[in-house]
Amino acid sequence: VQLVESGGGLVQSGGSLRLSCGASGGTLSRYSIGWFRQAPGKEREIVGAITTIMRNVYYGDSVKGRFTISRDNAKNTVYLQMNSLEPEDTAVYYCAADEARRIVPATTSSEYKYWGQGTQVTVSS
Repeated sequence: VQLVESGGGLVQSGGSLRLSCGASGGTLSRYSIGWFRQAPGKEREIVGAITTIMRNVYYGDSVKGRFTISRDNAKNTVYLQMNSLEPEDTAVYYCAADEARRIVPATTSSEYKYWGQGTQVTVSS
């Protein structure tokens, strides 16, 4: 499956963006989907993830209460709604697919087999 992120851009601090993760060559409903980000000079970190079973969701501590992950199987899309954005959220955001059937989302990048190319999110102060 090929993943494609969209929706990134430049936003002021306190603003919102919604990222989308679409797929070609596969059905996203078969996969748990994780959102990761990587800022310059920093390691890739998990933002959050959603399982295909029961749609259980995990959020990283830095985004809890501000970001929301959802999936629309009819549209073959997973979303990352980002509110109250801060300059520290500036990074390239990636979606990734985990083909293991899990009840609890995987939180490490090595557990995700398929990756998108990333989309830049820049938050100005």
